[in-house]
Formats: sequence, structure tokens, C-alpha cells
Amino acid sequence: MSQSFKIRKGYDLKLVGAAAQTDMGAVSASTYAVSPLDFPGITPKLAVKAGAQVKAGDTLFFDKDRPEVKICSPVSGEVAEVKRGAKRKILAVVVLADSEVAYADHSALDVAKADRAAVAEHLANTGVGALITSRPYGVVASMTEEPRDIFVNAVQSGPLAGDLAYQLAGKEAEVSAALKALTALTTGKVYLSQADDVASLDCLSGEGVTNATFSGKHPKGLVGTQIAQIAPINKGETVWTVNAIDLPVIGRAVLSGQYAPEYKVAVTGSKAINTGYATMLQGVNLSAFNSANINLDNTRVIAGDVLTGTRLDAEGFMAFGKAQITAIPEGNQTEFFGWVLPGFGKFSTNRAFWSWLFPNRAYDLDTNMHGEERAFVVTGEYDKFIPMDIFPQQLLRAILIGDIEKMEKLGIYEIVPEDFALAEVACTSKLPLQQIVRDGLNDLRKEMM
Repeated sequence: MSQSFKIRKGYDLKLVGAAAQTDMGAVSASTYAVSPLDFPGITPKLAVKAGAQVKAGDTLFFDKDRPEVKICSPVSGEVAEVKRGAKRKILAVVVLADSEVAYADHSALDVAKADRAAVAEHLANTGVGALITSRPYGVVASMTEEPRDIFVNAVQSGPLAGDLAYQLAGKEAEVSAALKALTALTTGKVYLSQADDVASLDCLSGEGVTNATFSGKHPKGLVGTQIAQIAPINKGETVWTVNAIDLPVIGRAVLSGQYAPEYKVAVTGSKAINTGYATMLQGVNLSAFNSANINLDNTRVIAGDVLTGTRLDAEGFMAFGKAQITAIPEGNQTEFFGWVLPGFGKFSTNRAFWSWLFPNRAYDLDTNMHGEERAFVVTGEYDKFIPMDIFPQQLLRAILIGDIEKMEKLGIYEIVPEDFALAEVACTSKLPLQQIVRDGLNDLRKEMM
């Protein structure tokens, strides 16, 4: 029996530039790159050197502290470069791709005949284990740990989010195989969340899967919100989360043993010349694609949505696990006496401007913060955007002063940075709330290891 939940706290950020349901074709490039920065909680150790030949599914680097956490190459070819930053920090491994992809032979997996250890080992070796996130801490899951429950999120409610049914079309067999594999990884439940305002997908229901339906405002599409409603995390417990958009990649690894992180990526935003869905592998060089489909004049290109995505260079590489590209104007202009004007067309999450009279208006927002970082004042505004049983402002203060005991008492085990994305938009103090949360989780994890 499906459970139903209504999210009353939150905000639906409406932007212009939604993706049309048109196929923009396949995107390929001569080079692909995988960055450790896309995998929270990993201290990378290289498994290859420049000049080495790799196949798709071969390990490029792994976690120094958890060697079973492996990050694999999306294509076959030659390792062209290992990009490094300050103190020789690994920034990316660049692969010069072959004309045809050759896959590492990991063989198929018969989930019905395999035990949990065999399923976990297969997902780790094929690289798809990196698509699973472990909570608390919001880091890449280790296949050696056993979660209390697994939460699969099929609700896409972020700004300009793609149509999940369109993105998963034709991949029903892979989705079903992935869900079977996930049910074998826990003795608890596998919860699958869907939105009530879109048609449910038959491929997302299966034996051993507990369905939940969410309605209301964003962040109903954040798995942290869903966990808080269904079965909150307590200290000492571990749960895993998976985005439904990643299920076909996991399923293909189960059915064929191939690691192929291919997505139908929604191309969105007011600065996109063409919107629609482009098929691309994680790590693909986007320089040619961006030049043809995005107006790059004074533009911010983002992998993901405007709330939780990561900034992309115009000639950069597609970030890991993302199924959306958003292009919006850079906000590098000044606005003379902007706060004096009535602001009929100015976006605000409160009634500071008269635009609140038009709640369904879609905005063409830029990246301007309309102010700089200032004193951390107590306003209570964060509570309107975080539908969890926590005290967000007090928790942030505990993180800033490094009080581990208070952080635990105030609910840090329930959150990851994306849970504070909406609050960051509304923040009067202009503070980088998501980075503060990430720093707090990293400090807590170090303390507990």
C-alpha cells in the first residue's frame, strides 16, 4: 500500500527556459574527464597513470580510506592527463576516447542466485556503486556497509527539472534489474518515492519495493525531505539513497556487466539557444555542444539545477551523475536604487516587492546576489523552506562554532547540503549555507572515524 505525504513548507522556484520534449541527439567528444570533486567523502588514490590504456569500467581512482569505493572510466582510450591543483590535489583524470567504446568484462549478474556480498561486489567493481549515496554525511556509499533502508527518489521538483518519464523511456528492463539488485542489498525496506502530479511509472514498482507519493512544494523532490517523512535517520543508523535517473546505469551493469553512465540530459535555462534532451555520457567535453546550443555571452552554465548544481566552464566536462544543464545570465551588473522601486517584476521569497501579487510568474533570474555577506541575524526565515523536524538556524550556528555535541542534538545526521539550498536563496545574511553544512558534515565524519 502506497503512503502519501504533503509537503507544505518550501517554495517552487519558477524559471523560464524549460526543456522541450525534443531529442537533441547524442553528444560525443574526443576527451572525457572524471573529477574526484564530484564524489563527496573520497580521498582519491590513482589506479592509473598518464599514458595508460583503459576500458569503460576500468578503475581510474579509488578512495584511499575505503579501497572498495571505485570510480571508473566512462569510455575506453588513453589516459591523457591527470590534472592537479594546489599541493598536487587531483582535480580530474582526462581520457582520450577511442572511436568505439570497449567495455571491461565484468560479466552479467544473476541477482536471483547471488547473495548480498556478490551483488555488492559486482556494483563496486563495475563502478555503479558510486551512484549510491550514504547518509549520514552524504558521501559515496561503501558496498561493505549494510544500510537500514534504501530510498529511491523519483520526484524531480527542482527548478526546470526534466521529465523523468521521458528520460527513462525505453530503459524499463534496466530499471527493473536495478531495483531487484537494490532489494538484495538490505534486509530493510526499499522505499520508492514518486510525485502525485505526474503519472506513476510502471517500471518503478516491483517486488520488495515500498511506494510513497509526495505532493506539495519543492523540496518534495529532495530525498532528505522524503526520509524525514517516511523513516527519519537516528544516530548510529545508515541509509542509502539513489536517484531514479541513475537506475538505468545500475541496471545495465547488472544485466551486462557494462559501465555506461549515459543520460538523457535536460538542457534548460533562458540562455539556452535550444532546449530539449541530449544523450551524453558522464564526463563528456561540452565545448562543442555549448557553442552550438547555448548563448555563452555573459552566461553561467550549471550542471544540475540552479539550487544544487555545480558551475561548468564553457569548455568543461559534464559533471558526474547530473541529468540537467542550466544556462542563466551572469549577475555582474549593478542596480541603482533597486531596493527603492516597487519591483513588480523582481523575484523575492517574501513580500518585500510587489511581485508577490503574481505567484505563478516565471522569472529570468541571473546570478546576482543583490548584496554581500553580512551578519548572521536570527530571523526564523529558514523554517519556511526546510520541512524537517530540526532547528536550522541553531544547527548552522553550532556548525560554525564547531560544537559537535550540539550539532548531533540539533539533527545534523538528517541533513546534507542540498537540504539548505532553498534557505540559501532566501538567506538575508547571504551566507553559503550549503558549504557550511558540507564543512560541518566533513568535520563530524572525521571526528567519528
